[in-house]
Amino acid sequence: MPGGSIYVQPSEKYTGNSPQWWYEKFWREEAPSRRRSRYIKAAVGVVIGVALAIRLDLTGAAPFIGLFLGVLVAAGDWYLDWRAFHATAVWRGAKRGEVITAKLLRRSLGKEGYNVLDGRAIRDQASIDHLVIGPAGVWIVDNESWSPDTEIACYTGRLFFGEKYGSKQAKALVGAAEAFAELLSRETGILVTISPMLAVHCGDMPKGGILVAEGLTLLKPRLAAKVIKAAEGRVYTDEQIELLTRTAARALQKV
Repeated sequence: MPGGSIYVQPSEKYTGNSPQWWYEKFWREEAPSRRRSRYIKAAVGVVIGVALAIRLDLTGAAPFIGLFLGVLVAAGDWYLDWRAFHATAVWRGAKRGEVITAKLLRRSLGKEGYNVLDGRAIRDQASIDHLVIGPAGVWIVDNESWSPDTEIACYTGRLFFGEKYGSKQAKALVGAAEAFAELLSRETGILVTISPMLAVHCGDMPKGGILVAEGLTLLKPRLAAKVIKAAEGRVYTDEQIELLTRTAARALQKV
């Protein structure tokens, strides 16, 4: 977030009594229960497969079809469990959100004429994880993560993280975007407007994975490049993009 990094790993996240520690503890303890449930689902899949084969007059192949469907159901159930746990990796401290987002941005935008600068800051004022400069404009992208059951929503125009107001986080990122835009405009003579985005690595996001509230766009990391590429019109020439990138690399601190 602006003014600091959430990825300075606090030791309490990795020891007892933190939400992350309890989450992993319960996940391990519930493994036998998940396996039993998977076996039951697979058995149901076998029965359905056999019944379906008999109904289609494939009696000779019924055992194989039943086994295939059972394995398919078990594999699907295992994948859903793995995906749910994997989605909490940044929140648990097992992965770094800014590394994930940087790879996604470069992979999707690199060939589209966009430049991505990581970890930039204005001394004593603001810092962000990614600055994206390209034909359709300029964006800052920060990374954050909440517990899996934290509902991220907008009510009557206000941003909420669970039961807490999100206005502070939104104001900080919007302020960072304005500060970066002012600096780039002043240094280059090019009128710059920056759109702030927050990549949410864990938390209960609305259906579709995108939420706009209080001047801030919150989205799943994989959607950031998609939203940027969807921006209409060309705002900057190749020369202006190069100038803005060189100026940002020179005038903004690397953090």
